[in-house]
Order: sequence, then C-alpha cells, then structure tokens
Amino acid sequence: MAHLLEREGLTDRITIDSAGTGAWHAGSAPDERATSAAATRGITLSGCARQVRPSDFHDFDLLLCADADNVRDVRALAPDRSARDKVRRLREFDRDAVQAGDLDIPDPYYGGARGFEDVLDLVERACEGLLDDLRADGRV
Repeated sequence: MAHLLEREGLTDRITIDSAGTGAWHAGSAPDERATSAAATRGITLSGCARQVRPSDFHDFDLLLCADADNVRDVRALAPDRSARDKVRRLREFDRDAVQAGDLDIPDPYYGGARGFEDVLDLVERACEGLLDDLRADGRV
C-alpha cells in the first residue's frame, strides 16, 4: 500500500503501518523472501515487525487483516463495538475475491518463493481496490 500511495502522490494523505497478531517476529526485519519478491516489482519493504496494540484502534480508521483467524484475533483485542467494526479482511476490497468468496490471503511463510509472489499479487489487487473505495468515499 505504501508503494501505491507513493506512486499516486498520496503519502501525505494516508497513514499506514503494519503489525501482526503475535509477537513471534517482533523487532525483526521483513522476511527476505518477501523483500526479494517485492524488490522485483520496485517495492521496498522496510521497518520491523510489531504486534497489534490497543492504541491501533484509536490511531487508525481501518485495521486490515490477511485472513479470518487474524480478524478474530484482532477483534478480540478491540475495546468496543466501534473498534471491532474497524477490523476487516484486506481482500474485502478486491471485488473479484468478494465474488469468488475467497477473502483470505494465504501465509507463504512455510512455502517457497512463488508463494510470496502470489501473495503480492493478491495484496496489490486488494490495495488498489481499497484506494478506489477511499476515493469513492471522498477520503482522499
């Protein structure tokens, strides 16, 4: 999403961050396979892993998750219904994924490099759909 916002000149309009539901990799750089796959597309992955925090529900309008398990785990952290409503699956913004009823992004961690390419395809389509929705709602 950061790459898309940069390309569209919107980095000053939307704040994004990344966090996981567990602390397994907290403090670590992005996976080398993900970094490599992204680099072939001109995308730079940076930062370090962190776990979702209670303040995220206050700091962000949306908390986007990769799959239904992540949605369940993040919603369990929400302080109230309004905060729970901010938690969505990223692929809800990919109209083809919605039509197919396939909203989960698979975890490529235990597979080969191709899995990271496939996940990037899914994420890019969903991010483009998200940006379209934000524009349609007049938020950008």
